[in-house]
Amino acid sequence: MINKEQLNSNIPEHVAIIMDGNGRWAKKKGLFRAIGHENGTKAVREAVEGAAEIGIKYLTLYAFSTENWNRPKLEVETLMKLLVSSLKKEIKTLQKNNIRLNAIGNLEALPQKARKELLEVIEKTKDNKHMTLSLALSYGSREELIKTIQDISNKVKNNVLSPHLINEAVINEHLYTKTLPDVDLLIRTSGEQRISNFLLWQIAYAELYFTEILWPDFKRTDLFEAILNYQQRERRFGKTSEQLS
Repeated sequence: MINKEQLNSNIPEHVAIIMDGNGRWAKKKGLFRAIGHENGTKAVREAVEGAAEIGIKYLTLYAFSTENWNRPKLEVETLMKLLVSSLKKEIKTLQKNNIRLNAIGNLEALPQKARKELLEVIEKTKDNKHMTLSLALSYGSREELIKTIQDISNKVKNNVLSPHLINEAVINEHLYTKTLPDVDLLIRTSGEQRISNFLLWQIAYAELYFTEILWPDFKRTDLFEAILNYQQRERRFGKTSEQLS
């Protein structure tokens, strides 16, 4: 079992997690999927507190994708209710750990009650400095990129922006993640090895880490293990090992 003392000072600035496996966790135990989602909130607390403990500055969790709206209506309603109740419960944890809540995605698509609670917690924690926790809600990277292209195209059309000035910085300024740095480490639980339309632009040079652990069973020690694995890798960003040494 990994503990934080085994980690060195090379802590990734931005960690993103695809929290996968709630449904399979419940199915293995003969329970309703909703119970899996409820137990998944415990893993969220473990990951958030663990990340804050070791000095991760930005943690982004894939909570609800644009594709998730296609799930059975009852499951979607359960997830939205769980979002509201979790935000109410976790406000103390966020304040205690000096964590600022952020959200990325098409928030207008959220039910009014969920959006209201979300914005209230964001407002209450806006001055916290230790870590930024971003929830990806009604988020899809392709939708984000389409919106970004449309926004930039309108600026070009209205002579606000010249096409030859469009670069990475301009694109970054129009993304949902404009206040966040690029992702250093992307973690996915449950054994699946795919990105699922999550932060496609932002993970261009991220290290990818896949674990068989189902999300409700994910503990802070599992996060530490992912960080240790990250610290054993050489990030070259297109350069050679000799150039880095």
